[in-house]
Amino acid sequence: MNTSARPPVTALLAFAVAGLAGCDARSAAPDRAAPAAAAPVSAFTYEVVHAYPHDPDAFTQGLVYCDGHLLESTGLNGRSTLRRVDLATGRILQQVRVPSQYFAEGMTVLGGKIYQLTWQSQKGFVYDLATFALEKEFAYAGEGWGLTTDGRSLILSDGTDQLRFLDPATLSVTRTLAVTRDGQPLRLLNELEFIRGEVYANIWQSQTVARIDPATGRVRGVIDFSGLLPAADRTPATDVLNGLAYDATADRLFVTGKHWPKLFEVRLKPAP
Repeated sequence: MNTSARPPVTALLAFAVAGLAGCDARSAAPDRAAPAAAAPVSAFTYEVVHAYPHDPDAFTQGLVYCDGHLLESTGLNGRSTLRRVDLATGRILQQVRVPSQYFAEGMTVLGGKIYQLTWQSQKGFVYDLATFALEKEFAYAGEGWGLTTDGRSLILSDGTDQLRFLDPATLSVTRTLAVTRDGQPLRLLNELEFIRGEVYANIWQSQTVARIDPATGRVRGVIDFSGLLPAADRTPATDVLNGLAYDATADRLFVTGKHWPKLFEVRLKPAP
C-alpha cells in the first residue's frame, strides 16, 4: 500500500525459464503445533552480505526469488508492472505492464502461476510463470497490500491486523488470522514473505519487519532494518522499505524499498 498515486497487458520480452516449478518449494510449510505458552518477542538486527543494483524507478510492492532471478511487482497508476529481474545486475529480463487504471500491489508464486494484487480495485491477476501470459482475473473484498504463500494457501494482507488465507484454486477465503504483538493488534501489515514456517510482514511506514506465527497470529520476533539504505543513496524520490524475498535453497534473505537504487542480501542476528 502506499501514499503515492497507486496497469493493455503487453509482454516486452519473451523469456523462457527452465525449472520454474522450483519456486514453489521456497514456501513449503511444515506441520507444527502451536506453542503451549507465549514467549517473549525476540529482537533482531542485520548485517549486509551483499548489495545489488536495483531499478530506482521501481515502486516495489512485491518481491519473490525464483530460480536465480527476482520476480517483482511494481505499483503506481500508469506505471505498474510485473517483471523478471536479473539479481546480479538489476536488469529487467521480462515484463508486462498492468493496465493503467490499476495500482499493482503484492505478488507471489504457487503451482506454476504468479498471483498479483491491486490496491483499491478489489481485483487480482493470475499469470503463467514462464510466459507472463494473463490467464484470469479474480476478485476480493477490501484492499490488497501484500501476498505470499505457505505452499498450500495464498496469504493476503490488507493493511489491517488481519491476514487472509485463500484457496489458490477458487481464490475464496478459507480462514482469517488476527496478528498480535504482546496481546495487542499489529496493524499496517504490508509486504509478506513466508520463510521457514513464519510469515514475515513489513510494517508499512516503518523500518520494522515482524515474524508471525501462522498458526496463532502471534508475533515471535521483530527485525529492525534501520539504516539499511545509506544516506548517500537516498534522493527526494526515495520511499519506504518494502520488498522481501527469500532463497530457500541457499538460505538468503533479500530486502529493498520503493525507489531504492539497491537491493540487499542480509543476514539476521540477535539485537544487542
